[in-house]
Amino acid sequence: MKIFLRILAGLGILVALLIVYITLNGNKKFDAPYPNITASKDSAIIARGRYLAFGPMHCASCHTPMANMAEIDAGKEMPMLGGWEISIPPGTFRARNLTPDMETGIGKLSDKEIARTLRYGVGSDGRLIFPFMPFKDVSDDDLTALISFLRSQEPTKNEIAPSEYTFLGKFLMTIEALKPDGPAVTPPISVLRDSTAEYGKYLAYNVTNCRGCHTPRNIKTGEFTGPDFSGGFVIPPGKHSNDYAFVTPNLTTDVETGVMAEWSEQAFINRMRGGRVHKSSPMPWGSISRMDDSDLKAIYRYLHSLEPIKNKIDKIVFEPGEELPS
Repeated sequence: MKIFLRILAGLGILVALLIVYITLNGNKKFDAPYPNITASKDSAIIARGRYLAFGPMHCASCHTPMANMAEIDAGKEMPMLGGWEISIPPGTFRARNLTPDMETGIGKLSDKEIARTLRYGVGSDGRLIFPFMPFKDVSDDDLTALISFLRSQEPTKNEIAPSEYTFLGKFLMTIEALKPDGPAVTPPISVLRDSTAEYGKYLAYNVTNCRGCHTPRNIKTGEFTGPDFSGGFVIPPGKHSNDYAFVTPNLTTDVETGVMAEWSEQAFINRMRGGRVHKSSPMPWGSISRMDDSDLKAIYRYLHSLEPIKNKIDKIVFEPGEELPS
């Protein structure tokens, strides 16, 4: 019995030391290069940034107060004051104020600091930015346009509480299962805009983040765990969804399980313009409905070029308290 108690005490000490270590080291600081991006005051570049922010990059869907989502869906251009919030196993994450306010917004940040956050997931103070904004491969021109638009907004004071990592999130950072993820290759300087499948791929991966939600992934680490665009990603309930949960549909052309097999190009465009069916849907319908026909055609043509993947999604919407698929 004494030996057992000593072993138990030793294990307790090890666990306590591990907890202390993770607590002290879980707020790691990271380094990353600063992209050579400088905001412009050119009206055409700012207009492109406005289109990206309120359209395909759907910045407005997160960086406006959650109470204003209906207005965003209706096409109103709200100040990007921040305020959207989601709680998942690694932590509680809050979208910050993106207006140029010097105290509560991005006014004190340099263009290059903002660009580093978007491209490498590293904040101005070196903190890890959880990968909700997968814009690491966005072209230099589009990154410049977005930052130029953000700079052009009216500065508005709105203090947002910082995001908070849970013990699990800190543990994942400590073992580097959760860390910044920059581009694997040098992002393009510019990308030709047209309605081809090639441009659709650029949009679906790097701008609209279709892949990010319509691919199976680990909610704890963000790691992708299945074929791209095959659906099945479980989005847990929370304040952001009025406690509803959702499972994303399969976007391949598999005739039995893929939604794209059912839609013509015009039907796809009509659906993207049609807005949300369920009021708590995590899909940024308001932003997607603002995309021009050429961009929507490009995404449709890219999704139709994919290899069909059989992945049956039995149910998409789960009511509060309903058991979720494992």
